[in-house]
Amino acid sequence: MYLQTMYIHRTMSARPQAGKTLRADAQALVETCPAWNSRLAARRISLFLDRELAATGMSAARLGLMAEIAAAADDTLGALARRSGLEQSSLSRNLRTLEAEGLVELAIVEHDQRRRAVWLTEAGARRLEAALPAWRKAQAKLARQLTPALPRRLATAAMALPDS
Repeated sequence: MYLQTMYIHRTMSARPQAGKTLRADAQALVETCPAWNSRLAARRISLFLDRELAATGMSAARLGLMAEIAAAADDTLGALARRSGLEQSSLSRNLRTLEAEGLVELAIVEHDQRRRAVWLTEAGARRLEAALPAWRKAQAKLARQLTPALPRRLATAAMALPDS
């Protein structure tokens, strides 16, 4: 209440605006901010998928990262970071965990010692393949609530935004 009162006092003394309050401005932000709403949607979808995938021992994030690795023509870490939207440090941390579990293998690219490549091990491919039926079932449930193409359209549109 204090913040709202201070906001009203500041806005009314600086420039009187009928009906302007911190609460109204905050409500407008919550309802219209693409960053806030996409984060909210991502968190809720991830939690839903994590619950649905729990029996497989995979999380939605882990499953998605392993699928990115399996689907990629370019197996370098830089390309994987771009496709997954992860910072190099976050990607490396996630890959080290998968590598420790024997699900991925990391290697230096032969023709360029500065570049590293990643691929699924046989165990990783089996684990991904075993999780796909649960993922398909979860996707079918999710499709009853969300238009199936919506998340991909949002991700594709967001890729057009500048990184810096």
